[in-house]
Amino acid sequence: MSDATAFLAGGGEAARLIRERDWSAHPLGHPETWPQAFKTALSLVLNSPESMILAWGPDLHFFFNDTYSRLLGPRVAWATGERFDRVWADAWDQAKPIIEDAFAGRSHRFEDLPWKLDTDRGAAQTWFSFSYSRVLDAAGRIAGLFIFADETTQRVLTDAALKDSQESLERALGEVRSLNATLEQRVEERTNERDLMWDTAPDLMLIINFEGIFQRVNPAWTRLLGYEPHELVGHHVNEFVLVEDHVETVGAYTEAAEGGMPHIVNRYRHKDGSTRWISWTAAPAGTLTYATGRDITEARERQAELEQAQEALRQSQKLEAVGQLTGGVAHDFNNLLTIIRSSVDFLRRPDLPEVRKDRYLNAVSDTVERAAKLTGQLLAFARRQALKPEVFDVGERMRGIAEMLDTVTGARVHVVAEVPDAPCFVRADLSQFETALINMAVNARDAMDGEGTLTLRLGCRTALPVIRGHAGSRKAFATVSLVDTGSGIPPDLLSRIFEPFFTTKEVGKGTGLGLSQVFGFAKQSGGDIDVASTVGEGTTFTLYLPEVEQEEVQDRVRGPDGGQTPLGTGQRILVVEDNIGVGQFATQILEDLGYRPTWAANAEEALDRLGGNGAGFNLVFTDVVMPGMGGVELAKALQRRLPHLPVVLASGYSHVLAQEGTHGFELLQKPYSAVQLGDILHRLLGLQARGSV
Repeated sequence: MSDATAFLAGGGEAARLIRERDWSAHPLGHPETWPQAFKTALSLVLNSPESMILAWGPDLHFFFNDTYSRLLGPRVAWATGERFDRVWADAWDQAKPIIEDAFAGRSHRFEDLPWKLDTDRGAAQTWFSFSYSRVLDAAGRIAGLFIFADETTQRVLTDAALKDSQESLERALGEVRSLNATLEQRVEERTNERDLMWDTAPDLMLIINFEGIFQRVNPAWTRLLGYEPHELVGHHVNEFVLVEDHVETVGAYTEAAEGGMPHIVNRYRHKDGSTRWISWTAAPAGTLTYATGRDITEARERQAELEQAQEALRQSQKLEAVGQLTGGVAHDFNNLLTIIRSSVDFLRRPDLPEVRKDRYLNAVSDTVERAAKLTGQLLAFARRQALKPEVFDVGERMRGIAEMLDTVTGARVHVVAEVPDAPCFVRADLSQFETALINMAVNARDAMDGEGTLTLRLGCRTALPVIRGHAGSRKAFATVSLVDTGSGIPPDLLSRIFEPFFTTKEVGKGTGLGLSQVFGFAKQSGGDIDVASTVGEGTTFTLYLPEVEQEEVQDRVRGPDGGQTPLGTGQRILVVEDNIGVGQFATQILEDLGYRPTWAANAEEALDRLGGNGAGFNLVFTDVVMPGMGGVELAKALQRRLPHLPVVLASGYSHVLAQEGTHGFELLQKPYSAVQLGDILHRLLGLQARGSV
C-alpha cells in the first residue's frame, strides 16, 4: 500500500472496493489527490464499528464501511463513490428533507423511522434508526455529511408482534375475568335448570352404577310406578323388573359400563302389582350410567289391539277366499259330475247303439281329464302338487313354445320370441313350465281380443326384486316375460289376479285358475311372478326361476308306440292303499293288465308281507298319504332293506312330495288311467308290449 492511500488502512472490504474502482473519470479524482480533510473523515468512517456513511462534495458521493455494507444488498458492488441520490434513489424523497436540515445545521436523530425501498435489497417496508451531521472544511464551508445508520426492521416487527401478543393476552385475561365474574351465576342457573328438568320431567330418569344399583331417581318414579326415592336408591334394578327381562336388563347396564349407549324395552312392576312397559335410553359418564325411560304401556296395548284387529281381518279375508275357492270348486265339479252322471245313465241302457256308447264313453274320459286338470291347477296354486323337476334350457323351450303358440293365439296375434343365443338353465317341472307359459299366453290373447303382438322375452343372470312384499334375492334368476299389447289391467284388480277362480272374463270364458297355476308353480319352484300393466297399452307378466349350472339332460322315457298298453305275465305286485275303494279298484286294474296283485291296507302290513327277502314280489305300488307310516317313508325303508325292489308312488296330493320331492322314486299322479299304470309298470319291469286294453 502506498503512503498516499494509507488512510484506507483497516477499512476492510469497503477499502478494497475504493482501491479497485477506476477513479480516472470521477469528479473526485484519484484517492491520492483527495483533500486531507476528506481522507481523515473517510478513515474515521472505514474504521468505525458503527454502521456509517460519508457523503462528500456537493454531489454527495457515497462511501460506507463494512458494518453498513449489509444494508446495501446487491448495490454494494457499485455503490462506492456514486451519488447519494442514485444509490438510494428509492428513498431520496424521504432523505432529501433530512439532508437539507442537516446542511442548515439542524441535525436530528431518528429512531425506527419507516422507509420504503425497492425489493432488490430485501423487504420493501423497512425501519431504520439514524442521524445526519454536516462536515465543515477549514474555511467553515459544508464539505460533506456524516450519517450513522442502523436497520431496525427485525426489532420493530418483533416489538409489534410482542405488543399484539400482549394486547391479545390482555383481552383474553379480560374475557377470563369477565367469565369468572359470571361463572358462579351461570353454574347456579344451569344447576337450577337441571334440577327443574329432573324434578318436572314426565319420563323416568335415573343414575345407576355399573353393577345396576340405583344411585338417584327423579320424582317421576313416584308418579309412574308408585315408588318413593328411598324405596329405590341402594337397591338393584332387577328387584323391580320382571324376571323374564332380567337378562336383557343386565346386558344393557353391562353394555353401558363398556362404553356403549344401550336402548332396551323392559317391564317394571308397579307398586300396585301391575306391569308397565318402559323404553330406555342410556349413556355412561365416569363410573355411572344416566338413563331416561318412557312409559309405553298404552302404546303397546294399542299396538296389540291393532294387531288383533288386523289378524281378525286376515282371518275374515281367508274365510272369504276359502268360500270363494270352495264355491268355485263346487260349481266346476258339479258341471263335470253332471256330464259323468248323465253319460253313465245312458251307458246303462242295454239297447244303446255302439256309436252313442262310444260318444258317452269319450265324454266320461274327457270329463275326467278336465277334472284332473282342475285339481292340478288347484294344487299348483296351493303349492301342493308333486313336481318332477329337471334341468333344461329355458331359451330352447321358449323357442319351441313360440312356434306352436299360433294354434293357441290365432293367426291375428303376432308372436315374437326374443331369446339370447347363450343357454340359460333352470331346474323345474318342464310340463308345469310349459303349462304356465300357455296359460299366460291365453290370458294375453284374450286381453288383446285376439289381435295384437305377444312378445316372449328371456333374460338371464337377473336378481329377484321385492315382489308384493316378498323378499328379493341377489342370486341369478332367469326371467321369462310375456308382453302383450292388450287392454291392460286396472290398478285396483292387480292385487287379485292370482286368486283362484278370480277372473274378469265373461261367464263361460275362463275358470280363473290359469294365473293361479302360474303363481303356485313359480313359488313352489323357488321363484316368483310379477306383473306390470298400463290400461290401454298392455301388460307384462315376468316369471322368475332360479338359474342352475348345466347338467346332462336325459331323454324322456316314452311308452310303447301305437297307444298299446303292455300286459303283464303274472308278475306279483304289492298294492299298498288305505282307501278300500281305491285299493280294490287298483287290484282289479292290475289283474286285468295280467299281474297278480296283493293288497295291503297300510305300510306296516306291507313291510310284514315283504319280510326280509321281498316274499317273491316284483314291485310295490303304494299310496303316499296314509295313516301311520306314509308311502315315502315306506319307499325309503324298502330302499334300504330291498334296494332292487322297484317302488311306484301314487298321489293326488301330498305336502311331503310338494316340499321334498319324490326322493328319486317313480310317481303316478292321481287320477291315473289303466294305460298310464301299464306304461310305468312296463318301463320298470322291462316288459314287451303283448296286447292292449
